[in-house]
Amino acid sequence: MLETFTVADAVELAVVDRSGFVESRHAGAAIVLSSDGEVVGRWGNPDALILPRSSLKPLQAVACITAGAELAGEQLALATASHVGTDRHAEVVRDVLTAGGLTEDDLGCPPAWPSDTATRDDMVREHGAQARIRMNCSGKHAAMLRACVATGWPTEGYLDPSHPLQLHIREVVERLTGEKIAHTSIDGCGAPVHAMTLSALARGIHRIGSASERSPFALHRVAGTLVRAVKENPWTIEGPGRPDTIAIETLGVFAKGGAEGIMVMVAPDGTTVALKMLDGSGRAATIVAATLLARAGALSDADVSTLTGTLQLEVLGGGVGVGMIRPSAGL
Repeated sequence: MLETFTVADAVELAVVDRSGFVESRHAGAAIVLSSDGEVVGRWGNPDALILPRSSLKPLQAVACITAGAELAGEQLALATASHVGTDRHAEVVRDVLTAGGLTEDDLGCPPAWPSDTATRDDMVREHGAQARIRMNCSGKHAAMLRACVATGWPTEGYLDPSHPLQLHIREVVERLTGEKIAHTSIDGCGAPVHAMTLSALARGIHRIGSASERSPFALHRVAGTLVRAVKENPWTIEGPGRPDTIAIETLGVFAKGGAEGIMVMVAPDGTTVALKMLDGSGRAATIVAATLLARAGALSDADVSTLTGTLQLEVLGGGVGVGMIRPSAGL
């Protein structure tokens, strides 16, 4: 059996405070890399194996572009998104497919309702149905399909781990993380997701988040362009009022959450944090990541305070605020 992330690898990262009483505690592991990629902070064991889930998307997106997918601006940003399925998100993904001679039927992700409540309510009132294009990973899947079209690889079976596209993605992931993939699982959207250490994930995200569009290396130029596309179009990465979008808009960071309590965040100066919550809850992940960047001097306390006021971290009692979800005092 693989040595995966365990209770022994975790330390307290956040608490839920209700009327001065700590009701719940979120344990996990985290690692912070400086702007030049050196380890400047470790909490718990960041060398235990985790599944990065959707926090792997930036690496997968870079791989798709290096495989020939021609995307820019909103379309490029959607390639790394976990979007909420608004009409605007669906329209951009549809355009990506159409430009490649593809349709929604080519998507391998499962049909889903949008997670944006207003959009879902509108669809229900109009007697709509679940659709693949509304699934939060449809942008990633559209980018994968465009890479196949550009390279001449078959679009059928593009999610099979042995498909040429997935082999290329695996190679790019290993190059960016500097670590051999330990295990491959299947993500919720049906795509392969590769197990790695938090340290490796942090290295890969740091290389993407600090890359220059003027680099002599094509891989780095692609990464720099991807980060700019996300920062210029923060609504794409998740959606209005959602943590990733809020963090990008408020702090100017590059942020990408993943299921089961994964979060990666890169400050404007390149300082990078990667973390995993042991219990799989992501409700404290964004504020913990920002706090760790502030502790490293990459963000100000005022930045974190502003983010705290924007995220939905207040604990309610009878409709009135009685506490907060907050980072642990020991961070």
